Amino acid sequence: MRRCYGEKPEITMNDLEKIDNRVGTIKLVEDIVESNKMVKLTVDFGSFERTILVGMKKERENPKEIEGKQALFVVNLAPKKTVPNGTQAG
Repeated sequence: MRRCYGEKPEITMNDLEKIDNRVGTIKLVEDIVESNKMVKLTVDFGSFERTILVGMKKERENPKEIEGKQALFVVNLAPKKTVPNGTQAG
């Protein structure tokens, strides 16, 4: 099978079954002043809320326009330190 540039490697069903995808409602989008790419989302998943960092400042003129929208998230990614204040993504 021919692969396209930037395509990710093939995964197994075992790999796929490890991913916990959930639809969440984006309640709040906050600017992270220390970053030229990241914004902080507060996402409601019904039974819990999560803070998620997303690199979207350069993709959208007004990141706040996604407040109230729903999106698909992977909720079982390990946390990752991403900005100097110790905020975590994932």
